[in-house]
Amino acid sequence: MGIGASVFLLAVGAILAFAVDYNLNGVDINVVGFILMAAGVIGLFATTLIFGRRDRVVATTTAPVTEERTVRY
Repeated sequence: MGIGASVFLLAVGAILAFAVDYNLNGVDINVVGFILMAAGVIGLFATTLIFGRRDRVVATTTAPVTEERTVRY
């Protein structure tokens, strides 16, 4: 799950939890909204842990100089 999907789950969950006033038999829309928001937060946290470490890893190599080069203009 990427950052976009996590933010989408957060937004849909917030809409269902705070803005929708609809009753279904056996389903609480507010609880569904809170569950979606929790899934969005967990997905956002996991995404930043996984992809955040990828940006910080830097590999550098140095090659030894084997010959002398002359630059002519």
